[in-house]
Amino acid sequence: MTPVVRTLQREWPETRLTWIVGKAEHTLVGDIPGVEFAVFDKAAGWAGYRDLWRQLRGQRFDVLLHNQFALRANIASLGIRADLRLGYDRARSKDLHGLFINARIPPHPGQHVIDIYFSFIETLGVRRRHMVWDIPVPDAAEARARTLIPDDRHTLVISPCSSHALRNWTVEGCARVADYAARRHGLRVLITGGPSEGEQKMGAEIAAQAETAPENLVGQTSIKEMLALLGRATAVVSPDSGPAHMANAMGTPVIGLYACTNPGRARPYYSGQWCVDRYDEAARRELGKPASEIRWGTKIERPGVMALITPDDAIERLDALMAAGAPRATPPES
Repeated sequence: MTPVVRTLQREWPETRLTWIVGKAEHTLVGDIPGVEFAVFDKAAGWAGYRDLWRQLRGQRFDVLLHNQFALRANIASLGIRADLRLGYDRARSKDLHGLFINARIPPHPGQHVIDIYFSFIETLGVRRRHMVWDIPVPDAAEARARTLIPDDRHTLVISPCSSHALRNWTVEGCARVADYAARRHGLRVLITGGPSEGEQKMGAEIAAQAETAPENLVGQTSIKEMLALLGRATAVVSPDSGPAHMANAMGTPVIGLYACTNPGRARPYYSGQWCVDRYDEAARRELGKPASEIRWGTKIERPGVMALITPDDAIERLDALMAAGAPRATPPES
C-alpha cells in the first residue's frame, strides 16, 4: 500500500489519509509522515474490533478504500462511517464483501496485488503512479544493519519462513543454497526471521546443516533493523513473505520461491525475472488442473507443495542474478 499512499499524498496533497493497519505492520510503516494510523490488533478477537471502532469514533470519511475482502476486514469496516465505500468487482468478491460496500472497482483479471490497490485510486480519478516505498529507517536501525553487512561485504540473505508455515521452503534447500552462494559466488550468507519458535527452530536447523557456517540472525533483529538489513543485502532468497516484499521496497533483488501462491499476483513487484515458479505444477498435482483454470489468487497451501522447488531451481536463479550483476530495482515514475 505504501506507493498508493505516497501517490495520494502527491496527487491530492490536501487529502487527509487514515490508514487502518495491523499491529505488527504498524511497527514497520507507522512512522510514515502525513498519515493518521488506526491500529487493528487482529489477534485480540472482538476486543480488537472494539478498540479499532473506538479509535474511529466520531469520524466520517468521504471515501473508504475497502481493499481487503476477508470476513475479518468486512466486520472491521462496520465501524467506519464513509459516504463512498469502494470495494472489489463481483468476480473478486468473497466473504459477503458486497454487503459492506456501495461501489466497485472495474474487473481486471490477472492483476498483481499492487496493481489491484492502484486500481482503487484510479477508479477515483488518480491516473499517475508514484512508485515510492520510502518507509523511514531510524538511524539506530541503519547503524545495526551496517555492522551486520558492511559496505564491502557482498551478502545473501536467506529468509526461509512465511507467516503461513506451509509456504516455508525446506531446510535442505536453504542449506544447499547457502553453501553454493558462499563457495561459487563468495557471498556471505545471513539467515533471518522473526522470533517465533518455529522460525528459530528452522534457522538453527539450516545453520547446522549448511557446511559453510552461515550466520543465524533469526529472532535477533527488530522489524526496522530487518528492513535496513534487507536494503543492504546483495540479494534475498525467500518464499512469499513479508521480508520478500520489504526487500522489494528497498530495491534489493529477490529470488522469490513460489509454489503455494501465484507469482503473477504476489511476487516481489520488481523481481519477477528472478522468481522460481512452481505454481502451475502445484495446481496440476494438488487440484488436478492447470493454474490457468483455477481462480486467480487461489492459494495451494498444502503439505509438501514447497518441496516442488528444488535447490537447483533456486541456484539457477541465483547464478542468473549474479551474472546480471545483481541489479537493484529503480522504480520508474509513471
